[in-house]
Amino acid sequence: MLQKERTMKTVARQAPALEGSWLAASPCVAERNDLSLSGLELLDLLRDILSKGLSCRFQARGSSMAPFVNDGEVITISPLAGAAPRIGEVVAFIHPEMQKPIVHRIIGKRAGTCLIKGDNIPCGADGYVLPRNILGRVSRVERKGRSVWAGLGPERMLLAFLSRTRLLLWLRLWFGPFLRPFKGTLP
Repeated sequence: MLQKERTMKTVARQAPALEGSWLAASPCVAERNDLSLSGLELLDLLRDILSKGLSCRFQARGSSMAPFVNDGEVITISPLAGAAPRIGEVVAFIHPEMQKPIVHRIIGKRAGTCLIKGDNIPCGADGYVLPRNILGRVSRVERKGRSVWAGLGPERMLLAFLSRTRLLLWLRLWFGPFLRPFKGTLP
């Protein structure tokens, strides 16, 4: 708890000087401060930063969104700012069962809820999530210091459809071996 309070004070101390800038949330980027948060600590920090209208950058962990967001890449989460999340968008949300922040894609909507699933998960979706449990949207992905927009642009609708029907995994299995020689050179 003491570490969380120190983190929150650091963010609060820097936020007025950088108001309206995504840099105000920079303490959550490991390379800047070696600050490592997970679970409830990260959830509290994300809520506090996004509620102030600021964006937060942090290093993604895991492969559930590969190849569009890979392990170790820096992602920027921006507030929803009153705009409803759309099908195909990659969002940070509170997982309904684990109660921790996760970053996955919205693949459908029903009765005011969003169906969310990781692009690289072979089993079912995370479930239907209430809009109040969606923290923000991924507005940027940085790979090796360069912005990558694949999966965040207009193609996100197609990716949502392919993910929902599980065709995205089959396409990766079929075409993955052909793309391996280019790994690290593709955006």
